[in-house]
Amino acid sequence: MLSGTKIVEFEGLGPAPFAGRFLAELGADVLVIKNFNQREKSLKNSLLNAGKKSVFLDLKNSGDHAIASELIKNSDALIEGFRPGVMERLKLGPKDLKKDNKQLVYGRMTGWGQTGPRSKQAGHDLNYIGLSGALHYASQAGDIPQTIPTLVGDIGGGSLYLVIGILSGLFKAQKTGKGTVVDAAIVDGSAHMLNLLMSMQDTGSIGMKRGLSLLDGSHLSRCYKCSDQKYISVQCLEPKFYNQFLETLSLDGNPLMETQFDSSKWHAQTEFLSNIFKGKTQSYWIDLFSGLDACVAPILTPEEAENEVHIKSREIWIRENGYLMASAAPRFDDKRPKELQSEIIIDKKDVISSWT
Repeated sequence: MLSGTKIVEFEGLGPAPFAGRFLAELGADVLVIKNFNQREKSLKNSLLNAGKKSVFLDLKNSGDHAIASELIKNSDALIEGFRPGVMERLKLGPKDLKKDNKQLVYGRMTGWGQTGPRSKQAGHDLNYIGLSGALHYASQAGDIPQTIPTLVGDIGGGSLYLVIGILSGLFKAQKTGKGTVVDAAIVDGSAHMLNLLMSMQDTGSIGMKRGLSLLDGSHLSRCYKCSDQKYISVQCLEPKFYNQFLETLSLDGNPLMETQFDSSKWHAQTEFLSNIFKGKTQSYWIDLFSGLDACVAPILTPEEAENEVHIKSREIWIRENGYLMASAAPRFDDKRPKELQSEIIIDKKDVISSWT
């Protein structure tokens, strides 16, 4: 989809290189500029560098700085994930590069954003999504908020918003001949993702108090422990799915369970179902609910998911270069996204000719 698009990425950690990998999977040529003075510590052929080319440069050296400038001059987009001001001090900020490449889409990935009181402070995923409000719903009422590491902040609110911003900028540059600067901040993106939940407040599906509404407090939207210490997920929200759920468990007609939306009964209903689910193994429940619209599914590790029949049929998890990794997404009607090969290290004396 992005064949012929050239993107220079400055080596970093987390969401910025993930965004670069995502764009590479979509067909873009991605070249990573790595710190020459950190070449012994650089991650070579890592999962996030798959499909990319890379070159080691010392940006404080005038010759290497000129190479970097020439590479960017011949690129469509740039990705950097440093704190605000770092690229400007290197004379590689948007204003420095605009005169030689008016169409450049300059993608900036930070936690706090390019502006604001916290913009130059350190932080990590939990800090960003905690401040934005996104971490608020990540537990039951009274429990300490916990979330899957990096998924909501670094990836959801960070990398994916950077990718969307870069794609939008490329579209604009194609139409107008003018580039743009993308300020992708995790604190912004993670808050923006809450809009779907916030839109459900009027329906009672979610509320401002954690763990007390349909999606995060009811018996029909939660996970249960099985007898083998594994887990099963249940989210039969609509009445027709809830009815099938009850029928499968032979609970149709049970006076406690027949009321679906009475929040005063949710605690008792949850306890009742907890005792049922912990009486059998996860595999038992998988078999019982197989093929039904009761909205029940197991909670699997990535290694377990690799061999699950649906996941396997779509080849979602694959083995590549010694890594277990997820296949590229989304898919398109004419072809699957590009499956990435190992990172290619290019000598700096050859990098300009190979890029232009």
